[in-house]
Amino acid sequence: MIDEDNIFDMPIRQASDFIFNEQVSRVFDDMVFRSVPFYDELQRMTVELACRFAQSGTNIYDLGCSTGTTMCMLSKSLSDQQVHLIGIDNSQDMLAKAEEKIRAEGDPSVCALQFGDLNQEIEVSNASVVIMNWTLQFIRPINRDRVLSAIHNGLVNGGCLIVNEKIMGPNSFLNRVYIDFYHDFKGRRGYSQLEIAQKREALENVLIPYRIDENVALLERSGFSVIDVFFRWYNWGGIIAIK
Repeated sequence: MIDEDNIFDMPIRQASDFIFNEQVSRVFDDMVFRSVPFYDELQRMTVELACRFAQSGTNIYDLGCSTGTTMCMLSKSLSDQQVHLIGIDNSQDMLAKAEEKIRAEGDPSVCALQFGDLNQEIEVSNASVVIMNWTLQFIRPINRDRVLSAIHNGLVNGGCLIVNEKIMGPNSFLNRVYIDFYHDFKGRRGYSQLEIAQKREALENVLIPYRIDENVALLERSGFSVIDVFFRWYNWGGIIAIK
């Protein structure tokens, strides 16, 4: 049974930065389902794309693997291919949840979990697919070029990077409109105005989104030759980049 996210349902006197601690990892699956538009479909699309680009004898990385949902789906969908799945996260609490979920729902024999902080270091090698599901937005902007260059260098030819991300609108007016629609979405998912406001404040200095064109430019600077937006919903987007 998935625990319900009620972290921000009571008034907080002084907001602190959002962190992926034990409290968040316990309710994360409910939180992300209720917070990310088309979450289930994006997971399905991500796995579908990953399966198309996966190459036998290579690694598939999930950077910011959180509770292991994507890895579980991949391990079942790629059961007939000789690939190795590597999940990396900077939260030990998230990794503990991921290990538990993979044992229950995935294939532990092809999955490895590692602690790693993408703001500090990253090592990607012999990869045919790298996935960043709502991860790039949490990497400090000063480090994003370095991280994406390391990913590009670690991909085999024909490999791909799949990025699902919260994004900024193309101008300040539309950005405000999209944010309003997103808050309406969260309200339909059962979050109160207090919860929406307090979580947004907690994320303000932690989650820093770019516009679609800024992310595309970032990928181009990192060396990717083919880049396409495969999903867009107001201030949420999905991008695939091929080496």
